[in-house]
Amino acid sequence: GEFSRRYPAVALDTDRIYIRQGNIWTAAGVSAGIDVALALVAEDMGEETARRCAQRLVVYYRRPGGQSQFSSLLEMQRPDGRFAALLDQVRRSLDGVWDVESLAGFCCLSPRHFSRLFQSEVGMPPAKAVEQLRVEAARAALESGERSIQKVARRCGFGDAERMRRSFLRVQGRQPSSLLRSPADE
Repeated sequence: GEFSRRYPAVALDTDRIYIRQGNIWTAAGVSAGIDVALALVAEDMGEETARRCAQRLVVYYRRPGGQSQFSSLLEMQRPDGRFAALLDQVRRSLDGVWDVESLAGFCCLSPRHFSRLFQSEVGMPPAKAVEQLRVEAARAALESGERSIQKVARRCGFGDAERMRRSFLRVQGRQPSSLLRSPADE
């Protein structure tokens, strides 16, 4: 709001990781700065060099600039919230068994009481939250260049590609294969 008031002639897009307009690049923050740097390296030195840089930095190669910087991963993460530690644990081991009983057990609550509290605080049922976390992690892996849908499905806790496909359709309204870049894109 303050930026828009001070610079009304600037078209501000607050929902993008980075924006390129001609030879001017702007980024949403520090992590987005890494994305811009990788995009600049790719433009100047080629995709393979940018990919090696990303590997050395141990970051995703590379989030598209038009991707929204906001995600339900961040929305669900309330550092002072009752379920912050649980959500962090789920994120760290997406391939784990995260049914209501195991989630409730992690929090030392009965499944019924846990479900009510979780819905109230997070705004969605526990199973939907786990699905959302898995879909977003899978999306990030595919957008960063992972080519095997089956590997991503296993690593993100879907078990198989068909389950991941159904979750993607429910959560994102599109198939995971739509995120695969062809070698010509790279």
